[in-house]
Amino acid sequence: MLKSPNQKMLNSRKAELEARLENFRALDFQLNMARGQPSPEQLDLARSILALPNQDQYHSKDGIDCRNYGGIDGLPEMKQLFGGILDCPQKNIIISNNSSLSMMHDAVMRAYIWGVSENERPWREQGTIRFLCPSPGYDRHFSISELFGFEMLPVEMGEMGPNMDQVEALTRDSSVKGIWCVPRYSNPTGVTYGDSTIKRLAKMEAASDFRVFWDNAYAEHHLVDHPMHLTNILEACASNNNPDRVLMFASTSKISFAGSGIAAMGGSLNNITKARSYISARTIGPDKINQLRHLHFFKDLDGLRSHMKAHARLLKPKFDLVDEILHCELDGKQIASWSKPKGGYFINLDVPDGCAREIIDLAAELGLILTPAGSSFPHSLDPKDRNIRISPTFPELDQIRQAIEILAVCVELVAIRNQLNHRLDK
Repeated sequence: MLKSPNQKMLNSRKAELEARLENFRALDFQLNMARGQPSPEQLDLARSILALPNQDQYHSKDGIDCRNYGGIDGLPEMKQLFGGILDCPQKNIIISNNSSLSMMHDAVMRAYIWGVSENERPWREQGTIRFLCPSPGYDRHFSISELFGFEMLPVEMGEMGPNMDQVEALTRDSSVKGIWCVPRYSNPTGVTYGDSTIKRLAKMEAASDFRVFWDNAYAEHHLVDHPMHLTNILEACASNNNPDRVLMFASTSKISFAGSGIAAMGGSLNNITKARSYISARTIGPDKINQLRHLHFFKDLDGLRSHMKAHARLLKPKFDLVDEILHCELDGKQIASWSKPKGGYFINLDVPDGCAREIIDLAAELGLILTPAGSSFPHSLDPKDRNIRISPTFPELDQIRQAIEILAVCVELVAIRNQLNHRLDK
């Protein structure tokens, strides 16, 4: 077969990339970027929390002895702190231990076993239960849905959140009981939900026991000085006669210590009162000493936000470096697009259709472990096999430089191989 000049150029570029790949292979590089974890330097920012409170400081401001039982829904001062994070009245908040994901799981379980209220049948008695899953999205949300046997309905993610035309069409079906949302710096796209998206979520037609699971995991995780405003969804739901529609979650897991932070759930007074009644049978109280040490460390919301600016100073150079290398290696080649988020923990990379799994596998051969292909979609099935999640928070800058150069070479090499194979098929 006669080869066109363009095909010769492709083969020449392929040879160059394969040579670079072999050079990378000789380095014996090893880095796991599969999850979004805080770096040791970020964790060190809260190191002094380990010495708090001292042995004589075990009472809260209200005189609660934090060493003892009680306070099943948390210290009032901690509720006040999370009230600022969630934009929610203090009385409408429950404080738990370190995992907001556990609180989400338990909220789903309560609805499944007992129903969302005394006036609603348990989800387990209603046949097939369906959940809306904005995709690409957070794999652990999908895992909870899968655990309970829910049918997951993917919804496209846009620049202002989930495609609300799709959402509104799907929620007319009363078997659709929930939607997973990461409203600020969504995992992995980095999108912050727009005002119109939130208002439509609040007022749309849906089953009376439909719930918006509002996982505001990155509420305070900004990389810019002036973040985009996030509309108060609790107020929006109340003003549209759906006061119980939303359950909001947040934690300090990527603020203080990932394994020993504080988590919170907020919602309507009805929702919180109902949840508290079940929680009282489950526990005699959370770890109030840990709440107290966090309060001593942060002092208030301004203190927490000052602490997060120190996080941003560590993280922004990493995000900027990823963007710089991707531009240098891939810009103008029409084989990749990526996000430049203003906060959060991830960069979203889209590659040619049918290539993501091959790229991730090739990177793994070179010692770079990325989030498994398809993880950002229900059942780990990316219908276009094009989405790759980059988690740049944990590695050092030199490691990131090497990792993203490897990734970029893998992207271009796989794209060229597929293009050449496509020509041969013709």
